[in-house]
Amino acid sequence: MQKNNEMNKELLIRSSSDNIDFALLKDKKLIEFHKDSNNTKFLVGDIYLAKIRKIMPALNAAFINVGYKKDAFLHYHDLGPKFSTLKSFVKDIHSEKIKNFSLTNYKFSDDINKDGSISDVINTNEPILIQIVKEPISTKGPRVTSEISFAGRFLVLVPFSSRISISQKIEDSKEKDRLKRLVKSITPKGFGVIIRTVAKNKKVAELDRDLQNLYGRWIAMCKKIKKANMPSKVMDEMTFSSKILRDLFDENFTSILVNDEALHIQIKDYVQKIAPKKESIVKLYKSNVPIFEKFGIERQIKTSFGKNVSMIKGSYLVIEHTEALHVIDVNSGNRSFSQKSQEDSALEVNLNAASEIARQLRLRDMGGIIVVDFIDQNKAENRRKLFNHLKSEMQEDRAKHKILPPSKFGLIQITRQRVRPEMKIKTREANPSNNKHNEVEAPIILINKLEQELDELVRKGKVDIQLNIHPFIAAFLEKGYPSIRLKWYFKHKKWVKIIPRDAYKYLEYKFKVE
Repeated sequence: MQKNNEMNKELLIRSSSDNIDFALLKDKKLIEFHKDSNNTKFLVGDIYLAKIRKIMPALNAAFINVGYKKDAFLHYHDLGPKFSTLKSFVKDIHSEKIKNFSLTNYKFSDDINKDGSISDVINTNEPILIQIVKEPISTKGPRVTSEISFAGRFLVLVPFSSRISISQKIEDSKEKDRLKRLVKSITPKGFGVIIRTVAKNKKVAELDRDLQNLYGRWIAMCKKIKKANMPSKVMDEMTFSSKILRDLFDENFTSILVNDEALHIQIKDYVQKIAPKKESIVKLYKSNVPIFEKFGIERQIKTSFGKNVSMIKGSYLVIEHTEALHVIDVNSGNRSFSQKSQEDSALEVNLNAASEIARQLRLRDMGGIIVVDFIDQNKAENRRKLFNHLKSEMQEDRAKHKILPPSKFGLIQITRQRVRPEMKIKTREANPSNNKHNEVEAPIILINKLEQELDELVRKGKVDIQLNIHPFIAAFLEKGYPSIRLKWYFKHKKWVKIIPRDAYKYLEYKFKVE
């Protein structure tokens, strides 16, 4: 069996007049979905010259006017120890006391008191340089920090620091020492650097090129501050497409397909910079069949974002969202436990569910507290297997998260950092059976359930299979070439007899077998 990090990854990019959609696939299965809207503002990483609107001593925080309908929230602990130096530096740029934005000879102020009060270090209406760390979500404005940083492919540049730190995911002590030594030798005075995981085994020339690019962005930002009004953006994080590639791209990528010519050139140029040997995998998609239809992405989106998520052999998840937390219930469905003990069957369903839950958290970008109700397991060994499997499946998740061991009630609690609004996709459609305004699941979700049940029937050796179903769905199964019914024949070498039933409800169906 392949390890996760050896699996093939593909990125499909669909550009339209309103959005750019990014679908990340691992072994043909959708694991992340991102949407870049043309009117997207206040992205994580954007830097603003803003104005302090209101200080809240009781919260030890301030509300900052960044130009959004809701003020941004800045806590004292998010000012950073070097806030006094940053504040002086911004003031000196505005007053044109400094024209060289290097920090080599700039005099740093003392660190602010880590247990101090916000009203002692900032005043209402004065300018402040902040960076978005959490995008506006629901009724809340952005969460911001004054610890500015510039993220690159291999490194993160931190002004007003001298610290060289390294990703904990790099475990080889010799490689850690090598990277720290190299990065220290090329880092300009007055700056610190965080070494990212992907810097492992990279040569000094690649690291230096990344560092110079980040330093160039620092200089460009300082030039903007000089002319900026308040509030205004003084540094874009980077284009959304480049940011997605910077954060997702690794050596396991086998294909990047783009359906837009201009975007194809942009993506190709960026990949050429970050991974020249992989430039050839970026290709322009040319076909009359829409890119997401061709590769089954629309189907995966429809079947992955509903309240109920189907898994193999009839088991499924129920995902509920509340204001305080997310609840996921694991159900065995109509599985047959005849060949296994109840304990073994429960473990099998739970392990499959853990893999799907790890995928769902990334796919929907679910954050906050997630409570999972797995099927009860009596053996401590099996509960430990489930816990370790879930941790393993979530290793590739870039969001900070913590998983607690199963409780005696079979519950596992997960906390996952959320920095942008959760991805929500509408998976229900108007009910064609009546004129009321109620909705039902999209046909493709029902088809997904049918196919899983059909797979199970064929696996059990059933020969004559008859499907009784609502006439609308029956027509859907038989339309086009090749129809869904014909695809079933190609896959199983069995012809499924479809019987339209006028008396059936829209979602009702029944397999009859011999």
